[in-house]
Amino acid sequence: MQTKRAKSAEKQVKPGRISTVLATLGREIAQGIIPPGAVLPPEHELETRLGVGRGVVREAIKTLSGKGLVSVRPRHGTRVLPRSDWSLLDRDVLNWLVGHERPDRELLLYVQEVRSIIEPAAAALAATRATEKDRQRINAALEAMQNSNSQASATAADKAFHLAILDATHNPVLQGFRGAIDTILSAVFMVAVDKVDGWFDGNLHNHAITARAIDEGNAKKARHAMEQVLGFTEARLSSLRIRSGSRNGRTTSPRHRGQGR
Repeated sequence: MQTKRAKSAEKQVKPGRISTVLATLGREIAQGIIPPGAVLPPEHELETRLGVGRGVVREAIKTLSGKGLVSVRPRHGTRVLPRSDWSLLDRDVLNWLVGHERPDRELLLYVQEVRSIIEPAAAALAATRATEKDRQRINAALEAMQNSNSQASATAADKAFHLAILDATHNPVLQGFRGAIDTILSAVFMVAVDKVDGWFDGNLHNHAITARAIDEGNAKKARHAMEQVLGFTEARLSSLRIRSGSRNGRTTSPRHRGQGR
C-alpha cells in the first residue's frame, strides 16, 4: 500500500519537477549561461545538480527540443542551437529571454516589429467582425485602463484590451498569438513603465481611438489607430535603449520606424 501511495505521490509532483527543470535550463540557455553550440552536461550530472530523476531530465530536454532550443542526437549529446532556431513566439521562450533582471531591450524592439505587423491588421479585422460582446469587452478594458489607480491594474487592463481585439478577429490563427502578446506586454511593462513618465496616460488617447474605430466598423481607422498605439510604445522603448547606451559611454542611434513619435 505504501509503495502504491509513494508512486502516486511521485506522479503528482513529477509535472511540477519537470516545469522547474525546464525553466532552469531554459533560462540558462536564453541568458547565454549555456551558450549556442555548447553541449548540456550528461543526464546523470543534471540529475545530481537539479535533484531529480532521469525521467524528469529527459522530459525537460524533450520540451526544450520541441521549442527549438536544443538538438538531441545519439552519441553527440544535447547541443544548444542558435537563437535563429528558437521558437521566439513561444510563451516560455519569451519569458526566459525577457523575464529577468536585465531584459533584452533589443529583442523587445524586434518583437515590437512583429506586433506592428500583427496587431494593426487584427484591429482592422476586429472592426469588421466584432460582435456586440466583443465590443463590450474592448470598451470595458479601455474603461479599466482609464480608471486604473496602480501599475498592476493598468497593466492588466492594457493586456485585456489587446487580447480582446485579437479575439474579436474570430481568426483562430491570430488568436494563437494570445500567449505571445500577453508575455510581450508583461515584458514591455516590466522594462519601461517604471522608467518613463506618462507611459499609460500618453497612450490612452490612441487606445480610445482604436476602440471607437472598432465600434464604428471602420477598419482603416482602426488599423491606423493601432499603429499609433504601437508606435508610441516603440518610441519609448527606443528612448530607453538610447539612454542606456549614453550612460554606458556610447550613443545608440534611434530607429526610424512606427508612428506616434
